[in-house]
Amino acid sequence: MNTFEIEVKSLLGEESKAKELLEKMTANDPNLTKSGSNRQLNHYFEGGDMEKLVSNVSSHLSPDQLQKLQQIIEKGTNFSVRTRQKNEEVLLVVKASVDEGTSANTVSRLEFEEKIDLTLDALDHLLEEADFKYQAKWSRERDEYQYKGLTICLDKNAGYGYLAEFEKVITDEAALAVARAEIDTVMKELGVDELPQDRLERMFSHYNQNWPDYYGTDKVFVIE
Repeated sequence: MNTFEIEVKSLLGEESKAKELLEKMTANDPNLTKSGSNRQLNHYFEGGDMEKLVSNVSSHLSPDQLQKLQQIIEKGTNFSVRTRQKNEEVLLVVKASVDEGTSANTVSRLEFEEKIDLTLDALDHLLEEADFKYQAKWSRERDEYQYKGLTICLDKNAGYGYLAEFEKVITDEAALAVARAEIDTVMKELGVDELPQDRLERMFSHYNQNWPDYYGTDKVFVIE
């Protein structure tokens, strides 16, 4: 069964803003729970042959995982392909947009994110053998919280600084609008603004052009 990810970003910038948001979450939801904390390396790829990708990774996926990946490829036309190391886990991530944004940066998209029993370098090599090339490498520290039925991630991203992601994952495409409205309500309640897609694309483009200066560092840039 395909899953749909609705994700809205808010640029916080400074650590003090992230702490302020967490204080509001704690005050507003007595059931707030911290569901995870991790350090991530995210490698974004471009180009490539999706059919070759499926062939190269098929022996490392379960039948259910393979079917899910094939369904996304059959349904989507615009893909964002990346590999991720999340603490010690290595994952293959494929996203396809289902709204007007790009698959790399958008609000609603089909999502495949599954653990692979390989090292990050070995998985990257399988993608390179499928004609994918590195677009950029990203690093971040993430704390995940469960807040009123949503997942809220407070991230410290190389280049971007502090960022909040408001996320809901559903299996019913017809419920996308309802899930988006739920996120909008929570963001308004917490007093944070959505990072506009056009500004996000400018930030994303700047990072991709200069990623060796930021990857694995605390350096931050500001793009209006």
